[in-house]
Amino acid sequence: MVAHGAEGPGGSGIVGGSRPAPAAAATRPSTVGGRLPAAQRRRQLLDVARRVLAQRGFYETTMAEIAEEAGVTKPVLYQHFASKRDLYTAVLEDIGARLRASVLEAAAQAGTPRQQVDAGFQAYVRFVDDDTEGFQILFSGTSRQDGEWATITSAVEHSIAQGIADLIDVPGISTQHRQALAHGIMGLAEGMMRYWQSGNAEGLDRDDLVNDLIALAWSGLRGLTP
Repeated sequence: MVAHGAEGPGGSGIVGGSRPAPAAAATRPSTVGGRLPAAQRRRQLLDVARRVLAQRGFYETTMAEIAEEAGVTKPVLYQHFASKRDLYTAVLEDIGARLRASVLEAAAQAGTPRQQVDAGFQAYVRFVDDDTEGFQILFSGTSRQDGEWATITSAVEHSIAQGIADLIDVPGISTQHRQALAHGIMGLAEGMMRYWQSGNAEGLDRDDLVNDLIALAWSGLRGLTP
């Protein structure tokens, strides 16, 4: 368990190292504290927090900065989230729920097990491409070094892996073996996404990446024997 910067309505939290300059004003709402229904405001705050936290990290970000980026006052932010830790937890849960829904819903709409796995991988890669910040936060070191946050990320991985395990049809393979294989496939997908997002995979098309990922997974499964 690592220590966390505490921050209350009147504080700025513990900040380590230099802090990047705030994003351009053009990215912020023009009306500070403009009234929105509670659900819409919470959605907006989660989206802004995801972006800021991905750019600066948990420890280097303050609630004041997130409120400024969202165009609201700190009291408005604290009406929705009791602390910076509470906000980060909500961001993690939101990202995880959206990723899980994207993958499992895409797989459920496909036909054969092969088509379901293909659709699930396509949804996974599409999610990472569309929400790079969310992927970065969900699988960052910060999220995995903290016990509570690691539980959230592990639950997301486990639920997706369970869906994959249910599609692995190898005669004589036990349930535990299928689970292990499914988690291995998840690790393969995450590793490829990390490399793709690192900037070192210039020229690698998303469709090519998906096809390679699917080919690797299926080639490995075909080589299994009970």
